[in-house]
Amino acid sequence: MSMNIGELAALTGCQVVTIRYYEKTGLLAAPARSRSGYRLYTDRDVDRLRFIRHCRDHDIALSEIKILLDLQEAPDHDCSVVSELVDRHIRKVEERIESLLLLKEQLVRLRKRCPHGGPVASCGIMRGLTDRELCGCRAAGEGSAAFEAPEGPRAAAASPCTGPDGRDESPIASALHIQEAS
Repeated sequence: MSMNIGELAALTGCQVVTIRYYEKTGLLAAPARSRSGYRLYTDRDVDRLRFIRHCRDHDIALSEIKILLDLQEAPDHDCSVVSELVDRHIRKVEERIESLLLLKEQLVRLRKRCPHGGPVASCGIMRGLTDRELCGCRAAGEGSAAFEAPEGPRAAAASPCTGPDGRDESPIASALHIQEAS
């Protein structure tokens, strides 16, 4: 059975532009063409595109999907490569979860800086977002950790991460404390 790109898109829930991109990158083979130049897809293309989409649903990178597709074409190959790929992906997901938990903690601490509302000019959240030293977070792209403990003379006195007893309660300090206790 053959179908055009619109029919393939409808069957797989994939946008036409994405299907073309997958062809361009080699994830999908260039399809046969009709006499009038329209792309013609087969049930095999449907299965392959569904596999790609399912991998993307699991946030697997396109380069890793290419490896998996190549392995699909070599059914007698040792599947330890697949296991290693998924193990690496699990570690990446765990790192992202840790980073997101730190982000949540930082946002909660920011939120606590302004519990009752009031004028924006005196909003603790806005001050924390304006002054990275007060907030204790890193800018996007600064290292692999999402946050760092505040530094400098203003940090101890003005940090939203300093508890009532003066201890640093920043996400990094908390994470380090948990690691030391383990």
